Amino acid sequence: MSIPILSSYILGNWETGKSNDTIAVNAVTQTPICTVSSDGFDFADILNYARKSGSALRTMTFHARANCITALAKHLKETKKSYYPISAQTGATLKDSKIDIDGGINTLLAMASMARRGLPDATMGYEPDYDILSPKGGFVGKHLLVSKPGVAVLINAFNFPCWGMLEKLACAFIAGMPVIVKPASASGYVAEAMMRDIIASDILPAGSIQIINGKLGDMLSHLQEMDVVSFTGSADTARHLRQTPVLAEKSIPFYAEADSLNFAMLSTHAVVGDDEFNACADEVANELATKAGQRCTCIRRIFVPQAHTEALGDAIMERLQQKIIGNPENPDTHIGALVSREQQQAVQSALEKLLTENTLYAAYEGEIQSEYAQQGNFFRPHLLLDDRPFADNRASHNIEAFGPVATLLPYQHIDDTIAGICMARGSLTGTLYSNDADETRAVVAGVGAWHGRLNIVNGSAADENPGHGNVMPQMVHGGPGRAGGSEELGGIRGIKHYLQRVGVQGDPTLISKLCGDWCAQAPQQQSPVHPFRLLFDEIAVGQGIKTHGRTVTETDIVNFGCLTWDHFYAHFDEEAAQRSFFKRRVAHGYFVLSATAGLFVDPAEGPILVNAGIEQLRFLTPVYPGDTIRAQLTCKEKTFKPHRNLDMPPAGEVKWHVQTLNQNNEVVADYTILTLVRRKPRTGEICPSS
Repeated sequence: MSIPILSSYILGNWETGKSNDTIAVNAVTQTPICTVSSDGFDFADILNYARKSGSALRTMTFHARANCITALAKHLKETKKSYYPISAQTGATLKDSKIDIDGGINTLLAMASMARRGLPDATMGYEPDYDILSPKGGFVGKHLLVSKPGVAVLINAFNFPCWGMLEKLACAFIAGMPVIVKPASASGYVAEAMMRDIIASDILPAGSIQIINGKLGDMLSHLQEMDVVSFTGSADTARHLRQTPVLAEKSIPFYAEADSLNFAMLSTHAVVGDDEFNACADEVANELATKAGQRCTCIRRIFVPQAHTEALGDAIMERLQQKIIGNPENPDTHIGALVSREQQQAVQSALEKLLTENTLYAAYEGEIQSEYAQQGNFFRPHLLLDDRPFADNRASHNIEAFGPVATLLPYQHIDDTIAGICMARGSLTGTLYSNDADETRAVVAGVGAWHGRLNIVNGSAADENPGHGNVMPQMVHGGPGRAGGSEELGGIRGIKHYLQRVGVQGDPTLISKLCGDWCAQAPQQQSPVHPFRLLFDEIAVGQGIKTHGRTVTETDIVNFGCLTWDHFYAHFDEEAAQRSFFKRRVAHGYFVLSATAGLFVDPAEGPILVNAGIEQLRFLTPVYPGDTIRAQLTCKEKTFKPHRNLDMPPAGEVKWHVQTLNQNNEVVADYTILTLVRRKPRTGEICPSS
């Protein structure tokens, strides 16, 4: 029987390689699934095709790209169940598959949402603040975020063929870069199945995504200065790829997220059976079960107070013994198989090296629940014990068995533990199970520089803790040293990896128009109509009003204090106020805020729908009885909002810069208010009838 050839989507077509480089097999039955090859592909043409296609992608705004990612996620939610049985062939249980498939889809949604909130509806982004670069404020600077005219090459590991692909895709695509996905051959058929649905959906612009199943060949040698490489996999492979000469010659960014010897630490204050103890035992057992321990974030080293070593080791093994190892297609199975025979052999080899210095604490003793127990790439969980964990160059801190293997490291002094944690020379993540603030501070300060992410789990957080190894899109995924030295995700930070930050400096008015948000050093465009009478579409950035003045009286201060019950001494006690910074009684800051609103608000019914909040409020100059204040209101920024709430008319968000000035033209208060403003409906929108 012939074995099907796994296809690649390149140059706008599905193509297959000319030879059979690799055969991917079912992790349980060892039945061949497909052959994988990129032999005969012209990688220079593939890269050039992506770069050419990227010009259309860069004409889209950040929001338009984010909307494509949202639409793609919704489409994949409808097709996701078809990927579960395919994923099971890699040895993944249903829970494992959902972490990979559903987790990847949810990451698309999260990244798209964060992009719409944190980036403008424009083709260029910007960082928020202007910097004044001259004494009189006539020369300012700001940092823009510009899409690169290159291609993002996304190289993924075998353990998460969907999530690894989607989380990188979301960041690069929203940034405006076309992508070339390179899955690992052992599980690339899962990524290929999902990619077929992505391509067939026509949601992403033509040419913005390609997938290569097979070897990379000489692809990296054809990279150019505006390209980016993002890699997930082993530290050894990352080191090898980094040595590609073109990366150094052309200063091409190379972001690596590599496997590492992540830690769990049980507090010195823990008591056997308390919340932190149980959370630690639960999590270690879950980590070794999930993906059969094949996660780059998996717990490998468990630092435990020496007096609790046996109790914690027994608790972990008791939990593991209750789990079922076997056929991943069985919904009752907790631990599936390793992805390949090569991976099984690699884990066994690493285990044997670890056992030259460590002792076996315990191993899983249950039967493997599968008719293919002998053929399958199953591996029983092993818990080791290192009785000299803080000696130099211990295997526990240097050798990773990338499977269900972890080591207990007993400690007596927290300083030893902190030093021992750092002996791994850089990790993705670690978890401290503690309810002691001083201990937590000492650990974070001591090991933080060597980690990308730290979890602090106590009894209060145990139930809502997403898990040691689960990566949240809002948080950094990466780490220093052995962990690769780079970052993925982390909210908008993940998107910025694929953008070029460029400083622009010049005349405030010109720079303001370039960036699309108003600079306070630029002149205000006086509005002939009160801006609160204008629709979102009619408001111009930089447009605003200056109001008449209002003189603040002692009666205002007394009435406001009685109304709010704010009788702070500086407002009511003349003698105490004289001894204070203010030297005499002063108006409430929030009175000034309220009085300023009274000056600039247009009271009649109009397009303003909601006051959504205040940002960056600062009180800069005291207001005394007898001072006269006035307001300056300017449109700072506009953001289109898709219409989703049928109880409200279509709207956009407008940020207004507000300054309260006194009779000496001194700034009393400076802040931004956010309003939702009615806008004109767009074609195809379903709107309220009223």
